[in-house]
Amino acid sequence: MTMLSQVALARYRKDVPPHRANRADIPVALSALLPDMFALYLKTKNLHWHVSGLQFPGYHLLLDDQAAQILTTTDLINERVRKLAGRTITCIGYIGQLPDIENNDADELAPRDMLAELRKDNRLLAKRMKETRTLCDERGDVVTASLVENWIDEAEGRTWFLHDAALPGSFTDAAKIHENWPKFT
Repeated sequence: MTMLSQVALARYRKDVPPHRANRADIPVALSALLPDMFALYLKTKNLHWHVSGLQFPGYHLLLDDQAAQILTTTDLINERVRKLAGRTITCIGYIGQLPDIENNDADELAPRDMLAELRKDNRLLAKRMKETRTLCDERGDVVTASLVENWIDEAEGRTWFLHDAALPGSFTDAAKIHENWPKFT
Protein backbone atom coordinates (compact mmCIF):
# COMPACT_ATOMS: atom_id res chain seq x y z
CA MET A 1 0.00 0.00 0.00
CA THR A 2 1.49 3.34 -1.01
CA MET A 3 1.47 6.50 1.03
CA LEU A 4 -1.14 8.06 -1.24
CA SER A 5 -3.56 5.14 -0.85
CA GLN A 6 -3.12 5.26 2.92
CA VAL A 7 -3.82 8.99 2.89
CA ALA A 8 -6.92 8.40 0.76
CA LEU A 9 -8.18 5.92 3.35
CA ALA A 10 -7.57 8.39 6.18
CA ARG A 11 -9.96 10.89 4.64
CA TYR A 12 -12.85 8.53 5.32
CA ARG A 13 -12.09 7.83 8.96
CA LYS A 14 -15.06 8.42 11.24
CA ASP A 15 -13.13 8.54 14.53
CA VAL A 16 -11.46 11.89 13.82
CA PRO A 17 -12.82 14.94 15.70
CA PRO A 18 -14.11 17.70 13.38
CA HIS A 19 -11.41 20.19 14.45
CA ARG A 20 -8.73 17.72 13.31
CA ALA A 21 -10.43 16.46 10.14
CA ASN A 22 -8.23 18.49 7.86
CA ARG A 23 -5.09 17.01 9.49
CA ALA A 24 -6.16 13.38 9.93
CA ASP A 25 -4.13 12.21 6.97
CA ILE A 26 -0.85 13.77 8.15
CA PRO A 27 -0.01 11.11 10.76
CA VAL A 28 -0.94 8.45 8.20
CA ALA A 29 1.45 10.01 5.68
CA LEU A 30 4.19 10.21 8.32
CA SER A 31 3.59 6.59 9.35
CA ALA A 32 3.88 5.58 5.70
CA LEU A 33 7.49 6.87 5.80
CA LEU A 34 8.43 4.59 8.69
CA PRO A 35 8.86 1.29 6.83
CA ASP A 36 11.29 3.00 4.46
CA MET A 37 13.10 4.66 7.35
CA PHE A 38 13.60 1.32 9.12
CA ALA A 39 14.55 -0.41 5.85
CA LEU A 40 17.08 2.31 5.04
CA TYR A 41 18.50 2.18 8.57
CA LEU A 42 19.01 -1.59 8.39
CA LYS A 43 20.42 -1.40 4.87
CA THR A 44 22.86 1.34 5.87
CA LYS A 45 23.98 -0.61 8.95
CA ASN A 46 24.33 -3.78 6.87
CA LEU A 47 26.61 -2.02 4.42
CA HIS A 48 28.47 -0.42 7.35
CA TRP A 49 29.14 -3.91 8.74
CA HIS A 50 30.18 -5.40 5.39
CA VAL A 51 32.18 -2.68 3.67
CA SER A 52 35.78 -3.59 2.95
CA GLY A 53 38.78 -2.43 0.97
CA LEU A 54 41.13 0.52 1.09
CA GLN A 55 38.29 2.97 1.74
CA PHE A 56 37.05 0.92 4.69
CA PRO A 57 37.78 3.48 7.46
CA GLY A 58 36.06 6.37 5.71
CA TYR A 59 33.10 4.40 4.41
CA HIS A 60 32.64 2.61 7.74
CA LEU A 61 32.43 5.90 9.66
CA LEU A 62 30.26 7.59 7.02
CA LEU A 63 27.73 4.76 7.04
CA ASP A 64 27.68 4.60 10.84
CA ASP A 65 26.97 8.34 11.07
CA GLN A 66 24.24 8.10 8.44
CA ALA A 67 22.60 5.12 10.13
CA ALA A 68 22.53 6.99 13.45
CA GLN A 69 20.94 10.01 11.75
CA ILE A 70 18.29 7.82 10.08
CA LEU A 71 17.44 6.10 13.37
CA THR A 72 17.13 9.45 15.16
CA THR A 73 14.82 10.77 12.44
CA THR A 74 12.75 7.58 12.65
CA ASP A 75 12.20 8.22 16.35
CA LEU A 76 11.23 11.84 15.68
CA ILE A 77 8.72 10.77 13.02
CA ASN A 78 7.13 8.30 15.44
CA GLU A 79 6.92 10.95 18.15
CA ARG A 80 5.29 13.42 15.77
CA VAL A 81 2.74 10.81 14.72
CA ARG A 82 1.85 10.23 18.37
CA LYS A 83 1.57 13.98 19.03
CA LEU A 84 -0.95 14.12 16.19
CA ALA A 85 -2.88 11.26 17.82
CA GLY A 86 -1.86 8.87 15.09
CA ARG A 87 -0.85 5.23 15.21
CA THR A 88 2.75 4.21 14.72
CA ILE A 89 4.30 0.89 13.85
CA THR A 90 3.50 -1.75 16.46
CA CYS A 91 5.08 -4.83 14.91
CA ILE A 92 7.98 -5.70 12.68
CA GLY A 93 5.69 -7.33 10.13
CA TYR A 94 4.35 -3.91 9.13
CA ILE A 95 7.84 -2.80 8.17
CA GLY A 96 8.31 -5.75 5.85
CA GLN A 97 4.98 -5.23 4.09
CA LEU A 98 5.25 -1.63 3.00
CA PRO A 99 8.75 -0.41 2.21
CA ASP A 100 9.49 1.12 -1.19
CA ILE A 101 13.20 0.72 -0.52
CA GLU A 102 14.39 -2.52 -2.06
CA ASN A 103 16.04 -5.18 0.04
CA ASN A 104 19.61 -6.17 -0.75
CA ASP A 105 20.90 -9.42 0.67
CA ALA A 106 23.77 -9.90 -1.78
CA ASP A 107 26.80 -11.68 -0.35
CA GLU A 108 29.24 -9.50 -2.25
CA LEU A 109 28.84 -5.90 -3.34
CA ALA A 110 31.57 -3.46 -4.29
CA PRO A 111 31.76 -0.45 -1.95
CA ARG A 112 30.95 2.04 -4.71
CA ASP A 113 27.91 -0.03 -5.71
CA MET A 114 26.80 -0.02 -2.07
CA LEU A 115 27.08 3.75 -1.91
CA ALA A 116 25.23 4.17 -5.22
CA GLU A 117 22.37 2.00 -3.95
CA LEU A 118 22.11 3.97 -0.70
CA ARG A 119 22.23 7.22 -2.67
CA LYS A 120 19.26 6.05 -4.77
CA ASP A 121 17.37 5.00 -1.63
CA ASN A 122 17.96 8.34 0.08
CA ARG A 123 16.75 10.16 -3.04
CA LEU A 124 13.57 8.08 -3.01
CA LEU A 125 13.06 8.82 0.67
CA ALA A 126 13.57 12.57 0.11
CA LYS A 127 10.99 12.45 -2.71
CA ARG A 128 8.44 10.76 -0.46
CA MET A 129 9.18 13.27 2.30
CA LYS A 130 8.56 16.11 -0.15
CA GLU A 131 5.13 14.62 -0.90
CA THR A 132 4.45 14.57 2.84
CA ARG A 133 5.68 18.17 3.13
CA THR A 134 3.25 19.21 0.39
CA LEU A 135 0.41 17.49 2.25
CA CYS A 136 1.34 19.38 5.43
CA ASP A 137 1.25 22.65 3.51
CA GLU A 138 -2.14 21.80 2.03
CA ARG A 139 -3.52 21.02 5.50
CA GLY A 140 -1.94 24.05 7.16
CA ASP A 141 0.26 22.05 9.56
CA VAL A 142 3.22 24.39 9.78
CA VAL A 143 4.94 22.53 12.63
CA THR A 144 5.00 19.17 10.88
CA ALA A 145 5.98 20.83 7.59
CA SER A 146 8.95 22.41 9.34
CA LEU A 147 10.04 19.10 10.84
CA VAL A 148 9.70 17.31 7.50
CA GLU A 149 11.71 20.08 5.85
CA ASN A 150 14.62 19.28 8.19
CA TRP A 151 14.33 15.56 7.45
CA ILE A 152 14.39 16.30 3.70
CA ASP A 153 17.55 18.33 4.21
CA GLU A 154 19.15 15.42 6.07
CA ALA A 155 18.20 12.93 3.33
CA GLU A 156 19.55 15.25 0.65
CA GLY A 157 22.73 15.71 2.69
CA ARG A 158 23.20 11.96 2.93
CA THR A 159 22.64 11.71 -0.83
CA TRP A 160 25.31 14.33 -1.45
CA PHE A 161 27.85 12.63 0.84
CA LEU A 162 27.19 9.24 -0.73
CA HIS A 163 27.60 10.71 -4.21
CA ASP A 164 30.89 12.40 -3.39
CA ALA A 165 32.19 9.39 -1.43
CA ALA A 166 31.71 7.18 -4.50
CA LEU A 167 33.75 9.46 -6.78
CA PRO A 168 37.15 8.14 -7.89
CA GLY A 169 39.88 9.26 -5.49
CA SER A 170 37.48 9.92 -2.63
CA PHE A 171 38.43 9.33 1.00
CA THR A 172 41.77 7.62 0.58
CA ASP A 173 43.67 6.00 -2.18
CA ALA A 174 46.43 3.44 -1.99
CA ALA A 175 49.26 5.98 -2.34
CA LYS A 176 48.06 8.27 0.46
CA ILE A 177 46.93 5.70 2.98
CA HIS A 178 50.46 4.68 3.88
CA GLU A 179 51.74 8.29 4.08
CA ASN A 180 49.40 9.11 6.98
CA TRP A 181 50.05 6.04 9.08
CA PRO A 182 52.33 6.50 12.10
CA LYS A 183 55.85 5.25 11.64
CA PHE A 184 57.20 2.80 14.20
CA THR A 185 60.91 2.19 14.41
